[in-house]
Amino acid sequence: MSNRIRMALLSCAAAALVWPSQAQDASDLEDRIAALEAMVAELKTELASEQAETDADIVRLEEVATAAAAKPAPGASGDGFKVGNTTFKFGGFVDVDAHVANLSDGAIASGSIARDFYIPGATPIGGGNTSTTDLTAEASRFFLTADTNIDGHKVGGRIEMDFLGSLQGDERVSNSFSPRLRRAYVTVDGLLVGQEWSTFQNTSAIPESASFLILSDGMVFIRQAQIRFTHGNWQFALENGDTTVTPAGGGRIEADSNTVPDIVARYNLTGDFGNIAFAGIGRQLRLETPAMEEQTYGFGLSAQGKINVGERDDIRFTVVGGEGVGRYVGLNAINGAAIDPMTGELEAIPAYGGFIAWRHPFGETARFNIGYSGLFADNPDFISGSATRSVQSAYGAILWEPVPRVTMGGELMYGVRETEAGADGSIARFTFSTKYAF
Repeated sequence: MSNRIRMALLSCAAAALVWPSQAQDASDLEDRIAALEAMVAELKTELASEQAETDADIVRLEEVATAAAAKPAPGASGDGFKVGNTTFKFGGFVDVDAHVANLSDGAIASGSIARDFYIPGATPIGGGNTSTTDLTAEASRFFLTADTNIDGHKVGGRIEMDFLGSLQGDERVSNSFSPRLRRAYVTVDGLLVGQEWSTFQNTSAIPESASFLILSDGMVFIRQAQIRFTHGNWQFALENGDTTVTPAGGGRIEADSNTVPDIVARYNLTGDFGNIAFAGIGRQLRLETPAMEEQTYGFGLSAQGKINVGERDDIRFTVVGGEGVGRYVGLNAINGAAIDPMTGELEAIPAYGGFIAWRHPFGETARFNIGYSGLFADNPDFISGSATRSVQSAYGAILWEPVPRVTMGGELMYGVRETEAGADGSIARFTFSTKYAF
């Protein structure tokens, strides 16, 4: 309380004490009462003003305290950590898988990446029945991203690695597998330059599974260096070109002779229904050797997406086809072109396929997944009978989270590869997976 208010109260008290002895008549009494009432009113006004100022100070202090509590610690942010104006994020997962596989017609070599996940074109044909059991953590993954704002431009970068397909390690003593590059790119606003998922692929359509990858037969699945521009729903890209060729005697030649990059255009539709991506690709298919130089052209069209069904279910799908789509579909189960032994010319191989998968959550954290996938080639008549005509597979998986960020699951899959000669081989595999995402 201010000194002025204290003095006023003391004066009022003094006036009240001396008033009975000094009041001589009614008029004098009324004047003194009026003066006292005026003084009390003034005191009330000043007290109210001071109370308002005190309340305002309390509110300001509370606001400052709230802001201080919400403010992240130096060098940290709500998502990732900050150094200067750049936000860094580090994450990934530890993935431990156990595979028990049975192959009807041969074996997949120890150390082959096809032992770690389903590669349709690697299913052997023409051998005896074999069975294997593998435990591996090679699918474990980590990434680092950096995002900042420079002169009003959003600038970012990402580096991502895992350990699949390593040529360094073995299973004899230490299982010391080396990292492999998955993704490495820089972005400036709508421009992306570097190694990333192909613009021809919609990653949200990939089915959920216990293994690293499932239903890859009819799936568009590829990462490669590219230059991509995104504007609204549209994306356009120039991507690394590489031609895989079926020679006259069968097998595969990776030509790597392209002089023109692959060209991709894509349109994305998103909404409450989910998302669908429509994409088209144009390719140069070229083979150059000391004895020959041949080229032709290929194209492909696709629709890929994830559609929400009911409250929590979704349907994931891909439909793809074209001439010379080759390595973009089915993990290169079918090549992009073949050499005509009569003319020596290259001919694009027509192929079409796709997959459909249903994801059904139940309980609090569990979900059930099933799906079918297939890829079919219309090989030229001159292609050897050993060339792949089709690959197909089906699977079912149950996954659940015993605690947040930890996913466990079991999966059964069955795949078949058939050649132009009519021979076939199959793979049946059970996978149990434990994954911790961080």
